[in-house]
Amino acid sequence: MADSSTQSITIGASPDQVAAIICDFPSYPEWTEAVRRAEVIEEYEDGYASQVRFSLDAGVLADEYVLAYEYAEDLSRIEWHLVAPSRMQKAQRGSYDIVGNLDGTCTVTYTLEVELSVGMLGMFRRKAEKMIMDTALKQLKRRVEEAGAAQ
Repeated sequence: MADSSTQSITIGASPDQVAAIICDFPSYPEWTEAVRRAEVIEEYEDGYASQVRFSLDAGVLADEYVLAYEYAEDLSRIEWHLVAPSRMQKAQRGSYDIVGNLDGTCTVTYTLEVELSVGMLGMFRRKAEKMIMDTALKQLKRRVEEAGAAQ
């Protein structure tokens, strides 16, 4: 498996508010630029998604794949892995760790490791991962803070 990359961001919301946005997979196309479709195909008894099919179009990277999800009981950690290889990916593992801060904000740490089916020099892969993670965290922050302001 490839090396993992990690990035963090502080969001002006509670951990519960952040987890609610992350777990609302069908709304991803509304706020995540590269996601064209996110469809929950299996759920746990508690209603949380156990498997989600994604259709992604990020210009040079277009793919369709299924991720399996697991959750910490308090939703402080949401992790996933690729169910089966896709056209572009051999493997994917990732997680969001959500920690509340004393000032009412929270810190979200995104960890991702992707093994692509196509060859890519390590330097370019790391740069692509950084860009994907940076964009994902900024879009998550904007969505959560906009949802909080609308309440």
